[in-house]
Amino acid sequence: MTSRVPVYVFRNFYQLPARWRRRIVHMIQPTYTIGAVTIVRDAEAAPPGRILLLRQPPGSGWSVPGGLMDRGEEPIECAARELREETGVDVPAERLTPANPNAIVHTNGRWVDMVFEVSVEPEQSFTIDAAEVLEAAWHRLDALPPLTVPTAQLLSYYGIGRSEEHTSELQS
Repeated sequence: MTSRVPVYVFRNFYQLPARWRRRIVHMIQPTYTIGAVTIVRDAEAAPPGRILLLRQPPGSGWSVPGGLMDRGEEPIECAARELREETGVDVPAERLTPANPNAIVHTNGRWVDMVFEVSVEPEQSFTIDAAEVLEAAWHRLDALPPLTVPTAQLLSYYGIGRSEEHTSELQS
């Protein structure tokens, strides 16, 4: 069921100053926070493969590298920057490939993850940002550690982890 707005409402709305119209629209429209995450695969691991996961404060589970985009930053640049800042893995943005689908919309939390993938040679140690990351480690795809709920949902959407954790919250 859709509600119809009387024509006079639109006429009056468009007669308001632009500043007021923008304020009204911002008040009634949902807003979303945009971030970028990277699914990092071990290029040398035998099947079933390994992915890089992070344990971050407060330590309620493991997650993939990622974070919020800076103003004016491209999603792929954000993904490369966050990977470098959180793990020390320095991959040029051009090496990242958009996952399919590239955007996951979390309607309950009102955020959007732009998802990228990359395969890298496994590093012996990671240079973690101790303020953001407690630990970084490779994990076999068939033996994943406890994941944060958003990470479990995101990975299951790409066929990683248990499929029953995929919920209708993830929409593309």
